[in-house]
Amino acid sequence: MKTRILTLLTVLLFSLNAFALSLQDAKMQGKVGEQQNGYLGVVKTSPEVNKLTKRVNDERRSSYQRIAKKNGIPLAEVANLAAKKAISATKKGQFYQNKKGNWVKK
Repeated sequence: MKTRILTLLTVLLFSLNAFALSLQDAKMQGKVGEQQNGYLGVVKTSPEVNKLTKRVNDERRSSYQRIAKKNGIPLAEVANLAAKKAISATKKGQFYQNKKGNWVKK
């Protein structure tokens, strides 16, 4: 079951990146990063970055809820699995939040 959930999360993360090149641009420019909670975080704030982050996180939350319901597991568990996947997929030069809550450049 975890393998199926991880596959769904992988598809979700890559589809979110595909729908908006601006997300990849924001990551490469160090404006956003992956958080420990499975959601995108703002590293350098601006109205455009805040809007992008909200849109991505709304979509992630919706997808996490569908996955959790389909598999009968808590939303937090799906988000935690997604966080691990997203942080491990973070590319060199991009940011992620460490367990202490600090932004780290990979």
